[in-house]
Amino acid sequence: MKTGFALPNIGPVATAEAVVKVAQRAEALAYDSLWTIERLLWPVKPQTPYPATPDGLLPEPYKYILDPLDTLTFAAAHTKNITLGTSVLDIPYHNPVTLGRRLTTIDFLSNGRLRVGLGLGWSKDEMDATGADMKQRGAMADEFLQALKAIWTTNPVEFHGKFYQIPKSYINRKPVQKPHPPIYLAAFAPAAMKRLATVADGWNPVAIPVDGMAQMFAAVKQMAKEAGRDPSSLVMVVRANLEITDKPLGDKRMIFTGTIEQIEEDIAGCKRIGAHELFFDPTFLAQSLEEWLALMERFRKLV
Repeated sequence: MKTGFALPNIGPVATAEAVVKVAQRAEALAYDSLWTIERLLWPVKPQTPYPATPDGLLPEPYKYILDPLDTLTFAAAHTKNITLGTSVLDIPYHNPVTLGRRLTTIDFLSNGRLRVGLGLGWSKDEMDATGADMKQRGAMADEFLQALKAIWTTNPVEFHGKFYQIPKSYINRKPVQKPHPPIYLAAFAPAAMKRLATVADGWNPVAIPVDGMAQMFAAVKQMAKEAGRDPSSLVMVVRANLEITDKPLGDKRMIFTGTIEQIEEDIAGCKRIGAHELFFDPTFLAQSLEEWLALMERFRKLV
């Protein structure tokens, strides 16, 4: 099982110095990957309550944001081999042509190290701010992925759909990776799982218990088989949002929370169910760059 670590692009730790030091230290520790997350707003009065806080407000670190793709580009310039992923970009906030260009640029400049995690988003405030239609986001995602793959794999490109239009055009620079950088979807609902099974390269689950991930991924593989795809080609890349406590948490604890021993059990569970990769995110745990780096050292020894 490969291992990765989050870059600090969220929270007060998110500085140029921190991005460089974390990226270079991760590579020195032989981590396989680095990851960024997308957050657009910290709404003062959120229309969609944040599910993990009692008052529905987003955690304080989300007030401090560096763009996930610019952060990856910066990290790419200071590393040589480690892969660079998003977990995740929200499809409704983007246009496939402009996002495709940015993703292609990162893949080209990093010599083929990009990995693209995508999701549908959940915040009504962010949807409003970007002009996205929350009710149409699933249908838009289907078309978005078709257009993105066309941009990456054909020249000249032409695409005509309900939501996106690309007149017959040459987009000369293509990704280094062929046919395109891997696409992982953060899917939970049945329609999203079917989309994952039919068009994506892998699944990027978060906050799902080990047994739940095993059952859901088995269902995805079955759907992929029924769609004529090789189910073994799909990978599972698990996001681990860390919370370490001194005392053990109860049976209802979230995965990757609790004592180090409990988190070790979760790591072992991911190995047991055949996760291809696991990456750690200490955004809500590390209060400083020094703590972030120390956690990188600690978890590298655990895996």
